[in-house]
Amino acid sequence: MARDPRARRAARHLQAPTSAPQEPRREPLTVERIVDAALHVVETQGYDALTIRAITAELGVSPSSLYKHVVNKADIDDLIIGRLCSELVLPEPDPDRWRDQIRQVYGQMRDQYLRYPGISRAALAAVPTNLETLRVSEAILAILLAGGIPPQTAAWAMDSLSLYVAAYALELSLVRVRQTDPDDEWVLSRGELLRRLGSLPADRFPHTREHAAELTSGSGHERFDFTLDLVLDSITR
Repeated sequence: MARDPRARRAARHLQAPTSAPQEPRREPLTVERIVDAALHVVETQGYDALTIRAITAELGVSPSSLYKHVVNKADIDDLIIGRLCSELVLPEPDPDRWRDQIRQVYGQMRDQYLRYPGISRAALAAVPTNLETLRVSEAILAILLAGGIPPQTAAWAMDSLSLYVAAYALELSLVRVRQTDPDDEWVLSRGELLRRLGSLPADRFPHTREHAAELTSGSGHERFDFTLDLVLDSITR
């Protein structure tokens, strides 16, 4: 080994560092990351797959780490519905456009529920105390009141519409899942359903046979729009 200090320094500079490489720092666990993971589980696997174990597997953490941020599964349900509500665009109440505004808000809600199969079950079970959920209900109530709907009627109409939207999305999500399952052969196409209804005994099901086309009609969200209009018509009478 060279004795000259300058030579030794030059030799050191040519050597690779001997210190062990540092491991990358793990991203801290937050409520936002937990909600992101929960929504990803629902989006890719459906709401039935949403468990504490599934969320911890998605995040690569232990359940004990998760419970430092959330109370239980019901708490997670509340958080994910709150997240969906936070993404809704809420209009300023307009007395001249209040019906269109109600359709707009509930249409957004429907589409959010359909993006995450079965997630409206969490909305049906949630107690409406999340601030983002309350933000949406406050906006809907304001729109109805701006339209001249009495407060009690507006409150119950909002409840009825919210229940319908959640149930509509849940039913559609279940049908879509079952259509991809080869064991669920009972999910029929419209053509097959028409054929079966048309072949029913005429003496027992005369009206069903005659109006099979009407009973099975509707594309896209036509039935959804029909029901919303039905409720809105009834509260304005």
